[in-house]
Amino acid sequence: MTAPYILQPNPLNPALSTTVTGFDHTGAQVDTKVVTEKPLTLFLNSQEVVTMMTIGDHPDLLAVGYLKNQNMLADDDVITGIDYDEDLEVVIVRTERETDYEEKLKKKVRTSGCAQGTVFGDIMDGFETVSLPKDARLKTSWLYSLTKAINTTPSLYLEAGAIHGCVLCREDAPLVYMEDVGRHNAVDKIAGWMQLNNVPADDKIFYTTGRLTSEMVIKTVMMGIPILVSRSGFTAWGVELARQAGLTLIGRARGKRFLTLAGAERIDFDMDPALAEDEPRGSERKGSNKAE
Repeated sequence: MTAPYILQPNPLNPALSTTVTGFDHTGAQVDTKVVTEKPLTLFLNSQEVVTMMTIGDHPDLLAVGYLKNQNMLADDDVITGIDYDEDLEVVIVRTERETDYEEKLKKKVRTSGCAQGTVFGDIMDGFETVSLPKDARLKTSWLYSLTKAINTTPSLYLEAGAIHGCVLCREDAPLVYMEDVGRHNAVDKIAGWMQLNNVPADDKIFYTTGRLTSEMVIKTVMMGIPILVSRSGFTAWGVELARQAGLTLIGRARGKRFLTLAGAERIDFDMDPALAEDEPRGSERKGSNKAE
């Protein structure tokens, strides 16, 4: 039996969605839930870094993960405090050492991520130096178990749609499930949780509902996670970067079907696909607005 999540979505949190009245295709009046979207301005010490659009949960994890994934926080940086003011919609991360954010802010590279997807030039410069663990494994039995567990977890995605989800997993157990209006925000929340809890990455699997773009590959590699899985498709540059970095890249993972375009040597085909539950072709999960 799959162990319970350490952190998972709370679709009943009234701050994350609101009910709106409209009319359906027959002209009938309907009430439907829509996702809340609000700004969050991030400061690193006294410097304003970015304003992000987010659903508003876990601002501390989002802030730390963003800074970590943008290489603004080093592995040995000591965080002395994280202050969040809900009324001002501001989060401040404080560190012991002075940071070099000015140079990094000059070297933004826009990505295909929705909302404010960016990476910085020095991240790309260091991409070739990352070494992912070659002995990491993914059993197909784990993959089938994970996709079923994740796709049936109560979530804001199922409740209101129009949102992305990312899940940190180990073997066949999903550990931390984060959602947000931008897939990069969901990734950053997980990165923040890993950073603040000193969680190792070498034995982890990363799952996303979103496309396997260059941004998703870069962030997964820079986090040190060797396996990236999605129920959605690929971009050519995402595949190229995954092959360059030695990342196992699996897409279109729905039911018993999946496609691997990089790092297939890590996969153990230990389960007959005929024994796995399948999803009907062309089906979408309840509440989906095809956010992925």
